Amino acid sequence: MFLILRRWRLKRGFTLIELLVVIAIIAILIGLLLPAVQKVREAAARSKCQNNLRQLALACIQYADNNNSTLPPGDLGPGFAGDWADDRGSWLVSTLPYMEQNPLYTAIGKAAGGSVGGTYASVSKANGAGVFTGIRLPYGRCPADDWDPRANLSNYVGSMGPQCAIGPCGFDPNQQYCQTAINWGYTTSPDHGNATQSSQIRGLFCRMGAFMNFPGSIPDGTSNTILVGEALPGVHDHLQNGPAWWLMNSGNQHCTTIIPMNYIMPEKIGSTGSCNTQSNNWNIVWGFSSRHSGGCNFVFADGSVHFITQSIDHKTYNDLGCRADGQPVGTY
Repeated sequence: MFLILRRWRLKRGFTLIELLVVIAIIAILIGLLLPAVQKVREAAARSKCQNNLRQLALACIQYADNNNSTLPPGDLGPGFAGDWADDRGSWLVSTLPYMEQNPLYTAIGKAAGGSVGGTYASVSKANGAGVFTGIRLPYGRCPADDWDPRANLSNYVGSMGPQCAIGPCGFDPNQQYCQTAINWGYTTSPDHGNATQSSQIRGLFCRMGAFMNFPGSIPDGTSNTILVGEALPGVHDHLQNGPAWWLMNSGNQHCTTIIPMNYIMPEKIGSTGSCNTQSNNWNIVWGFSSRHSGGCNFVFADGSVHFITQSIDHKTYNDLGCRADGQPVGTY
C-alpha cells in the first residue's frame, strides 16, 4: 500500500497555485520584453525612414548635376501660372530616374502623351489614374506611419521653409511666423509657395515651378537648410488629394516651418467641425509631422539626415527652413 501511494504522489500534476505562479512569471517576462521589442521596431522604422530621405536628397543633388545646377522644381512646367488642371508632375517625378525608377518615369511621359522631361506634358489625374493605380513608390512611405498604407502616397515633402500658408477659416495661430514684422531675416511670402520666382520662396520647394539654383540659391549654406522632411497624409489634406504622389498639387512640395512640428496628429483631425482641427485648415496641417516619438526626420541640402525634436526653439526651426535669412542657426 505504501508503494502504491508513493508512486501516485510522484505522478501528480501541478497544483492550481503552481500554475498561477508560472503564468504570473511568464506575464512579467513578457511585460519586460515588449518595451524592448517596441524600441527595436521604432529604431528600425526611423532608420528606414532616414535612408529614404537620404536617397531622395542624393537624387535631388544628382538631378541638379544634370540640369544646369537647378533642384527639381515643384512643377515640371516652366512659368506655371496656377492652372491646377494642367498638373505636370511633382519633384518626385523628376527624381525617378535617380531612384532606379526610370521605367516608371518613361511610363509617366507616355501617359501624358510625350516625354515628361522634354515636352513638360501634363500628368493630370485623368490620364494618370489608369496607368498608376496601385503603383506605390518603394521608398515613398515611412514604415512608422500606418495611415492607409496601400494608397499611392508619399510621406516625404519638400520644404517651403517659413512660407505663409493661410487656411480657409479663421483659426490661424501661426501666420505671424512668416511675416516681415517678426524680424527673423525674411519678408512676407506668397501663400502656399504659389510663386514662379525663386526670390519669393523662403525654402527650396514650391508648387509653381520656381527654379532653385543649387547651391547658389542657398547662401545660408547647404548644411543649415532643410531640403525634405516628413509629413503625415492623415493630417495634410493635399497629401490625400488624389491620392497620388506624382501630382504637383498633391502636396509633396509644400510643407512650411511656420507650423510647429507635429502640431496636430491624425487622431485629432477631421474634415468638418471646429476650425481648430479641420484637415483643410492649411495654417495648422501644412506642417511637418511624423509617427516617430518626439520629432521628425529631415534631410538637409548637403545630404545629411537629422532627427529634430519637436521641442526645438521655433526661431531656430525657421532658420533651418529658410535658405537665405542670414541668421545664425542655434543648437538643434
